[in-house]
Amino acid sequence: MRRGLFALTAIVLLPAFSSTARADEFTIDSVHSGVTFHVSHLDLTYVYGRFNSFSGDFKIDGGNSAFNMTIKVDSVDTGNKQRDGHLTGGDFFNAKQFSQMTFKSTAVKPVEGGYEVTGDFTMHGVTQPITFTLKGGKEAEFPKGVKRTGFSTQFTLKRSAYGMDKMVPMIGDEVYVAIGFEGAGKK
Repeated sequence: MRRGLFALTAIVLLPAFSSTARADEFTIDSVHSGVTFHVSHLDLTYVYGRFNSFSGDFKIDGGNSAFNMTIKVDSVDTGNKQRDGHLTGGDFFNAKQFSQMTFKSTAVKPVEGGYEVTGDFTMHGVTQPITFTLKGGKEAEFPKGVKRTGFSTQFTLKRSAYGMDKMVPMIGDEVYVAIGFEGAGKK
């Protein structure tokens, strides 16, 4: 009798334990997200800017989590149209030839307060591996029925590593990047 009860319990409970949880998939909500940077000018101060057009998606799925983002280069905005035109020209981003920057994760590891993310970042036609820590992961529902979560990170890139070495050191080689993004659950 005991053996039969155990077998019946196992048959009833096994599907509940063996079914895999569905990954949480999100689309980046650009209205509630931002990609900003600052770079030294003449080693006196910093010029700040942002990119106004970007998109991406991510999934949270334990060891199979992934993060992807695309940034349109010609959306650079430093608050000065002449400078923005120079940045999108041949001396810097060369937006006609390299219209976007991309990031695609290759490894995501949970850490306290978020994730350590490694991936391939492509800018100006050059792809380099980068690693950064995403902080966050709290969840909210907005509007009703739409699951949301968000993350932020800061890291430094050397623009010369991507073939953008014009005017160094007058304009700093190190570019300080800050990204905050909110994702809305995919249906």
